[in-house]
Amino acid sequence: MSTGQEANIAVPAVDEAKQTKVRSALLRYRVLAYATGIWLLVLTAEVVAKYIFGVENLPTWIAVVHGWVYFVYLIVTLDLAVKVRWPAMRTVGTLLAGTIPFLSFYVEHKRTVQVKNDYNL
Repeated sequence: MSTGQEANIAVPAVDEAKQTKVRSALLRYRVLAYATGIWLLVLTAEVVAKYIFGVENLPTWIAVVHGWVYFVYLIVTLDLAVKVRWPAMRTVGTLLAGTIPFLSFYVEHKRTVQVKNDYNL
């Protein structure tokens, strides 16, 4: 049951240089989370079209593009995780979010809210 005191919890002060680094890392993470999610949906649509509906002559480069975008997503997510000192399991869960359709959008939202609250962004 909520007592209403949660809103009165003081967030520790974060210096401006740290906020700037976290803000830029968060922006990179958000862009790549969306890009990864979109390319994963495109890849999923391609696989469904090819193997369920039997569509032929689909582009073969979609999986390659998703793979490279996901690789960059891994790098920028690790960068953000180090800067905000996420625990290992949170980092791994965030990294794996780019492998399940629609999950990267949900996890991106949750992580963004959490980081913005933690660092007064």
